Amino acid sequence: MTTVFSNSVVDDNTRRELLYQGQVFVYSATPASALLAAFARELIAEAFGERDPETAQFDMPVEEFAELLAGLKPRFIHHPRCKELLPAVLKELGCDLDRTYFDVPRLRTSTSHDYLTSGISYAFHPHRDCWYSAPFNQLNWWIPVYEVVPENVMAFHPQYFGSPVRNGSARYDYAKWNRTSRVTAAQHVRGDTRDQPRPEEAVVLDPQVRVVPEPGGVMVFSGAQLHSTVPNTSGRTRFSIDFRTVHIDDVRTRRGARNVDAECTGTTLRDFVRSSDLDPMPEELALEYEAEALTRVG
Repeated sequence: MTTVFSNSVVDDNTRRELLYQGQVFVYSATPASALLAAFARELIAEAFGERDPETAQFDMPVEEFAELLAGLKPRFIHHPRCKELLPAVLKELGCDLDRTYFDVPRLRTSTSHDYLTSGISYAFHPHRDCWYSAPFNQLNWWIPVYEVVPENVMAFHPQYFGSPVRNGSARYDYAKWNRTSRVTAAQHVRGDTRDQPRPEEAVVLDPQVRVVPEPGGVMVFSGAQLHSTVPNTSGRTRFSIDFRTVHIDDVRTRRGARNVDAECTGTTLRDFVRSSDLDPMPEELALEYEAEALTRVG
């Protein structure tokens, strides 16, 4: 069973334990999360000019739209303002900044009616982040930039949280992906030929859970959740921000969700920096996780 906790006041330690059990948390916009969403809207408006970003797809060739995103998204990811606002979001929601590490915030898009579903605006099939070398104590944070509706958010498939799905994660090596596949995302416009972990058996999508936060609202869930991009039929492009966190004590003690089916190689831990001072994840922890990558199933 998946429970959605709304504006819960439980402490971060309790929250992490519930998230590792498959629960979902959602919060109204905080001052910092509202500022982060507003900053994203500012960069989006600069990129799209006179066009309405949510409907511009109907007036632009798909190649032009993809090229615009290829400039906009890295600008957001690497902007120093994000490194200021993201720790502020975590602090407002009860995280210990000296123990909580985050990766870069990403600006995501989901276009309507299959306009652009590959490469720079990838429509994710059902997957767990753990299939992509994420640690099992990874938590995902998701923030809508504009208003969203059930027809353009993401879906959770909670019946699979504790049940394995046959998948292609055994072919996924995170270091190789970074060297050869991530940098080519913008080139995949009409289709995506990159080999990414996906189910290799039929997945029953229902029952599913869709959460619709307000702009700047925050949803938190485990990277072990099976989730997917909802086929967008809303008539508007969805813009959202997501980033991931790990608590270093949980990384050290291997506290997290159970691995039921991930067989990938490598680890994303080197992507994480400490919220308080942006120090990198200790290298010895990344090396330990890499050494264990093929022995954690079950």
